[in-house]
Amino acid sequence: MEHVNTSFQMILDTTEELIREKGCRQTTLQDIISKTGLSKGAIYHYVTGKDELLGLVLKARIEQMNAKFHEAVNNPTSQGLENPLQLIATGIAQTSHHEDVTNKIFIYLLSQMDNPKVSDIMKGVYQYTLNTCVQWIEVGQQSGVIPPTVEKVKVAEGMLMFMYGLRVQNTIRQEAGSMNMQDMMQFMFRSLQ
Repeated sequence: MEHVNTSFQMILDTTEELIREKGCRQTTLQDIISKTGLSKGAIYHYVTGKDELLGLVLKARIEQMNAKFHEAVNNPTSQGLENPLQLIATGIAQTSHHEDVTNKIFIYLLSQMDNPKVSDIMKGVYQYTLNTCVQWIEVGQQSGVIPPTVEKVKVAEGMLMFMYGLRVQNTIRQEAGSMNMQDMMQFMFRSLQ
């Protein structure tokens, strides 16, 4: 995702706020239009519908994690895998919490995969997230903290399977599982060796 402008960021923020208040099913594009004060045309300039907007909220959250990842990697005090892995583990813990907006969106869209448009949106979100994870592994390989023999696509797919599994598990349980931040970091560290 490229840098977003102020109007679009307001749409994303408003969408998250409304979903926290009303949930995904009850939030409509009209709600978003009313709350932002933007015209219908302004909203449709960015998206063709609510589901596409929800997919963009998911991508925006990945982009926020990506920006934080690059800040951690480029921080002169950051050495090795610990700081970037801690950041990623924190992001996974946050987004897999059953009350997190992006988790609610993920589960909502996942429940509608029989709709071809939603299926395409979710495939796009998956591919975007996978590409971002692959890039993180490449950064680690280029800096010498991840061995070049690590199969970046397979490991990235495993990370997504882990992350998506946590989302579903925590939604079903309505609470976080027994895996803590340190457990997540160890899991990721072992996968990257």
